[in-house]
Amino acid sequence: MFTSFRIYLSDIVPVRRGGSLPSSFCTNLIRLVAALCLLIIPAFALSQQMPQDTVKALSEVTVQAFGQHRTQATAIVTTIDYTSRSNKMSLVNDLNAVPGVRMEERSPGSYRINMRGSSLRSPFGVRNVKVYWNNLPFTDPGGNTYFNQLAFNNFSSIELFKGPVASMYGAGTGGLILINNDIKQNSSASLEYIGGSYNLQTVLASANWNVGRLSSKVTYAHNGSDGFREQSKLRRDNVSWTSVFNINKKQKLSASLLSTDMYYQTPGALTLKEFEANPRAARPAAGTFPSAMDARAAIFQKNFLAGITYTNNISSVFSNVTSIYGAYTSLKNSAVRNYETRNEPHFGGRTAFRFNKKLNETFSIDWNTGAEVQQGNFNIAVRGNRNGQPDTLQTNDDVNTLLYNLFTQATLSQSSKWFYTAGIGYNKSRLKFNRLSDTPGLQQPFAFSSELAPRFTVMRKFSNDLSLLASVAKGFSPPTVAELLPSTGVINTNLNAERGWNYELTIRKYLLSSKLYMEATGFYFDLENALVQLRDETGADYFVNAGRNRQKGLELSASYIFLPTEQSFIKYGSVKGGYSYNNFMYKYFSGVNGDFSGNRLPGVPRSTLALATDMHFKRGIYINSTYYGASSIFLNDANTVSAKPYHLITAKLGYDFCIKKIGLNLYVGADNLLNENYSLGNDINAVGGRFYNAALRRNYYAGAVIQFGQKAKLL
Repeated sequence: MFTSFRIYLSDIVPVRRGGSLPSSFCTNLIRLVAALCLLIIPAFALSQQMPQDTVKALSEVTVQAFGQHRTQATAIVTTIDYTSRSNKMSLVNDLNAVPGVRMEERSPGSYRINMRGSSLRSPFGVRNVKVYWNNLPFTDPGGNTYFNQLAFNNFSSIELFKGPVASMYGAGTGGLILINNDIKQNSSASLEYIGGSYNLQTVLASANWNVGRLSSKVTYAHNGSDGFREQSKLRRDNVSWTSVFNINKKQKLSASLLSTDMYYQTPGALTLKEFEANPRAARPAAGTFPSAMDARAAIFQKNFLAGITYTNNISSVFSNVTSIYGAYTSLKNSAVRNYETRNEPHFGGRTAFRFNKKLNETFSIDWNTGAEVQQGNFNIAVRGNRNGQPDTLQTNDDVNTLLYNLFTQATLSQSSKWFYTAGIGYNKSRLKFNRLSDTPGLQQPFAFSSELAPRFTVMRKFSNDLSLLASVAKGFSPPTVAELLPSTGVINTNLNAERGWNYELTIRKYLLSSKLYMEATGFYFDLENALVQLRDETGADYFVNAGRNRQKGLELSASYIFLPTEQSFIKYGSVKGGYSYNNFMYKYFSGVNGDFSGNRLPGVPRSTLALATDMHFKRGIYINSTYYGASSIFLNDANTVSAKPYHLITAKLGYDFCIKKIGLNLYVGADNLLNENYSLGNDINAVGGRFYNAALRRNYYAGAVIQFGQKAKLL
């Protein structure tokens, strides 16, 4: 294990074979050492202030994913709270700190989320990852998630689960994200402003109030930036409302609303020569296609989501949670190749019953069962693009999609030492395309075979500080609407659903009176009919089934919490780290472009390393710093092109204080302190060598928070 770590960490700081060093190695080494000192020295300073007394064990916390408790969870779930070490324009830095998770930003507002390799299916947007917001389905029935509609104050915590989730959350092999927007118990209001490089402008406002049995929360967010590159401006306005009415001691009704209006430009990918010469440039004209600026390449997007959730604790052992929702997306995409418009209304619901009872002195059972259904009626029209305006109609499709799943899961615990979980989900997906632009109209139905997706886990708690968890789960994921109808405009009738078995083993350990937590997970995912994105000679994407993938990996994480004595000037501190090793291969993949069997999957770094240090002083000063490094990334199936390794450093310094009942928080920060020239969100299997989307170079920001009703939190 440690030998592999040493070898593949060298991909992040490369050393040439034969003993010679690249000319830039000394400079990079000095930068990296300085960065690590920035992270480690504060931790060392904190450790000198540590008390000798013990720390009480963390209390049991409910984890919504798979409906369990953290101390007894038979699923590995990572939680991100409402904090950030960056400028709050996006969640990239926060999600990338989680081993096995990679969020990419092709341009401001254009995101992809890769959980153990799932971005192979995502040239644009977030696919094959199930997302819920306040228990409402956030992923539409077409398989797409508009993750970019979220603002930073739309959540209080985010739970992430990596791997197949079809046993409880419908079809999907890429993972699960549960976004919670809880209401504070005390009435309060806050206003935050952030300004920074490239005309960064962010406003975050929120208010919580409680009247009798009714609690409500309203948020507003504005994000704006001119962008680092040409043709990369962003404007996003977001409003959310959450309310909870406690009918009585056993029943409550929750309502949630989210509305976003955004516009962002898309600069397009560059060749390596263009990327190195001027990373700030937008895609130039090439062949018959105009430049991104001449095409006025941009996205105009409006999203609306509303739903209610009814919770009924029927008895001390039996309860039900039922949600229904409706959503609508209007999107216009002025692209280099064409002009696309989408109107996507959809609705659905989810219900889950839970039975939790202690059977006797030895055994207890926790049983969850329910169903989820979603229906969508989309219209997708593609026209020519004449200087950013829609031109001649090319295709016009009505898309009707229906998916549903039935699930049940039971966990049997024995003497609070052994925990056995067995769950199974039944998943069904139906789609129908009606091409209105053809005469006569063409109808193309799809009905993917019903799939049973089981999941089994066994956990052994040797003590409150040590546990071992083994799991086996089957994943099933049919093609999304965007894969069946890609940018080629040709309805793909040859695609099949991908499916496979995932095997995991996790060990969790607390040390030093529970101040140090360590976790290690090894996994093997054998995936058949994996969906892979290719591009034709015009640069339009399409998808094929790639035979079989073999995805093996190791994920390590650790965290250390500092709780100094009363006499210390340090209030709180922590050090966290995460490492991922990904050995993802095409077991066999032979197609029209060649035989890639045995090659690595593109778009996934072989290894990543993340470190974070937080220091909070009693006088209100706090310091956050992070490091993130990624090894080289292959950019095509042939493994002939790759993006170089890169290292990112962030730092933030703030001061939190109170004036009577008003809390104030002032801070300054910087991202990409090493001023790395790197690409985040590469175009996989690009035509003409256009793989690279340049990310932000070194940038700075400053912010201020004013909070009424209670002292401002360290943000």
